[in-house]
Amino acid sequence: MSVSLSTAASLYDRVRRVIPPIEWPAFTDDIDAILALKRERNAVILAHNYQTPEIFHCVADIVGDSLALARKAMTVDADVIVLAGVHFMAETAKLLNPGKTVVIPDLSAGCSLADSITASDVRLMRQRYPGVPIVTYVNTSAAVKAESDICCTSGNALAIVESLDVPRVIMLPDEYLAKNIAAQTKVEIIAWKGHCEVHERFSPADIRELREAHPGVTVLAHPECPPEVVAEADFAGSTAAMSDYVGRHKPARVVLMTECSMSDNVAVEHPDVDFVRPCNLCPHMKRITLGNIRAALEQNRHIVTIDPSVADRARQAVERMLAI
Repeated sequence: MSVSLSTAASLYDRVRRVIPPIEWPAFTDDIDAILALKRERNAVILAHNYQTPEIFHCVADIVGDSLALARKAMTVDADVIVLAGVHFMAETAKLLNPGKTVVIPDLSAGCSLADSITASDVRLMRQRYPGVPIVTYVNTSAAVKAESDICCTSGNALAIVESLDVPRVIMLPDEYLAKNIAAQTKVEIIAWKGHCEVHERFSPADIRELREAHPGVTVLAHPECPPEVVAEADFAGSTAAMSDYVGRHKPARVVLMTECSMSDNVAVEHPDVDFVRPCNLCPHMKRITLGNIRAALEQNRHIVTIDPSVADRARQAVERMLAI
């Protein structure tokens, strides 16, 4: 997606279904300024699927889940990368683009999963289970990635685990993702106790209530949800997989058991699908706004830096993932 030659006035049709006309004027000045700043600074904006529609559809150049952003970051022809997402994503972009300036609009845009584990925790796990490969979810700090053998995302976790051709792996830090993957493989998975504060709040009762209120609704769940939620759903997959499912199957009515803005962003692409929206917001993703994206470009803030001794090892874990 590229909007660098557009103006705010020409973009509203994209988001008309999810942003009321009365709200649009509040965004236009920032959108026009961001589009101009991108051209001036040879900058691109990478936006995660959980960003709000005015960011996702109106100023972002590259959008997707964490795996898509990691892959596409490697091909970016720009001097500056603005990561509209959370801090671990900005670190990953910097790992893969060490010669580029990477900025995150708000340093406090964190992640409950990334906060659930430290590099010293990983070292202790390695001591406890010597010789067992450590597969680390990308929702972690660079310091944690540096202590790992290979990274994974929710979209490729099963393939990564099985590619190692071993009977047992350690999978960090999302307990629910690890359990959901364990249900699909013969590989024994040792899990950590981290949880996503958005996805852990969904329950099987939520799904049953949605089915009662909306007969025939198709339920798609993210694998960071508890296993009993995944078991109640019609399909489970990464944000990219959920979006692809809607595009392929065109369900008449669908509910995405994930962060709120995901439904808005997919709905823009599929006006013929009725989206039911159970709204669990990620407070960290919502720290990213048009205003602080603009400030990041105007003031070159906040620049992401990673200690070289950490970056080299973390980069290896990410690159091993991307090679599979």
